[in-house]
Amino acid sequence: MTPRSFLGVRIALVLIAACGPANPCAAARMRLVRRGSQAYVGRWRVTRGDTLTLPEMGDRFKLAEVRLDTASVPVGTDCRFRGALLFSRPRADTLAVTWAAAPDQVLIYGWPAELGPFGGIGAVLSGGGDSLRGALLFDSRLGIQVRPGVTAQFVAGRLPRQ
Repeated sequence: MTPRSFLGVRIALVLIAACGPANPCAAARMRLVRRGSQAYVGRWRVTRGDTLTLPEMGDRFKLAEVRLDTASVPVGTDCRFRGALLFSRPRADTLAVTWAAAPDQVLIYGWPAELGPFGGIGAVLSGGGDSLRGALLFDSRLGIQVRPGVTAQFVAGRLPRQ
């Protein structure tokens, strides 16, 4: 490959990259993603859930509510939606999170490292879309080791729209 043709290839790649939207949330595919995510949107009250105790942290965590919204937020080269997790233990607290839906599940991100070794939540719809069943996902990169088999699962029911 000659230096001149290599320059042509680099220019072509720059032009192709420049044609896409700077904001990943403005991409045309987001219309399809938003439509596919609608089943998860709303407020979900936790009806059954494990209280998770981590000996290294000394706190017991109990999730009370999951809120999933359609307001979009760019996260690097991805686009996610805004949400919130409401805890009743160790204290009443609300954690702002982001989420993304796949055809068969929703993944919720945004746990601060000081809250615990959590990578997020994975959840699926059940009961014809009236229930959200999920589990905490642990992140081993944060230095706190969780015994194999430790889970914190929950079932949440959809709250009526206000």
